[in-house]
Amino acid sequence: MPRMRRADRRCDFRIVHGELVRTVKRPGGRSYQHTCSLESFADVARFTEEHAASGVTTNMLWSELDDVPCTQATVALEFLKDRGCVEVERRRCRPASECFFEDALCEWHALAHQCEMEEP
Repeated sequence: MPRMRRADRRCDFRIVHGELVRTVKRPGGRSYQHTCSLESFADVARFTEEHAASGVTTNMLWSELDDVPCTQATVALEFLKDRGCVEVERRRCRPASECFFEDALCEWHALAHQCEMEEP
């Protein structure tokens, strides 16, 4: 079976009960979810800002952030990519602004507010 391409899946982000939830929908209707806490998200954003010059990779986050589970680091970085907070060049993610940490948290809280407004 050929490997699934990133373009073949659809990712959605929501804040549910104070956690970032990434839902990936695969061709054929299957899906899966992973979550990220605000604390882990802030740790990823802080680390990314501290390493702005060299950029970060998912593997760096996994190895350097001992208190952040790998799946949470991945969800956080994917959300930052989705929102345009980081620029990706040759697998390295660098902050897209001078006030990256604040931008990242603003995106988190904007999504939380949007999700809150959508609840019945």
